[in-house]
Amino acid sequence: MTKPSPSQRSDYRAWRSISSRWMDNDAYGHVNNVVYYSWFDTAVNAYLIEHGALDVAHGATIGLVVETHCNYFAPLSFPQTVDVGLRVAHRGTSSVRYELGIFGSGDTAAAQGHFVHVYVDAHTRKPTPLSPTLVSVLDALL
Repeated sequence: MTKPSPSQRSDYRAWRSISSRWMDNDAYGHVNNVVYYSWFDTAVNAYLIEHGALDVAHGATIGLVVETHCNYFAPLSFPQTVDVGLRVAHRGTSSVRYELGIFGSGDTAAAQGHFVHVYVDAHTRKPTPLSPTLVSVLDALL
C-alpha cells in the first residue's frame, strides 16, 4: 500500500478556521486523532448550515456518516488555529463524498481525509434523493 501525499491549500474550494483547545492535546503533546474527525464534521456541517442546505432542527433530511478516513502527515498542537479545507469529490443520488485537509501555518496538509454522508429521511432513516438546494451547494464544491 502506498502512502498518500499531502494535499495543498490550492486543492480545496471552501475554508473554516477552528481554534484548537487545551483538551485536544493528548499525553504525547499533540492533537489526538479523534479531534481531526470532529474538525471534519464541523467544517462540513457548518458549511451546509451557512449555505442553507442543512436545517438540523426542522429539516426533512439528515446526512448520516457511513465512512470516514484520515491520513496524518505532521503534528498539530494547542494553542494552534487550524484551517480546514473542503471539497466534494463525488455527488451521487443520495450520497456525498467530502474531502478535507487540515492545515497549520503552511501550505501542505498536516492531515487529510474524507467523510461520506448518505442523506436519509429524518423520520424513516431511508435514503432519499439530495434536495435541489443541497445539490446546488455541493456542486459549488466539486
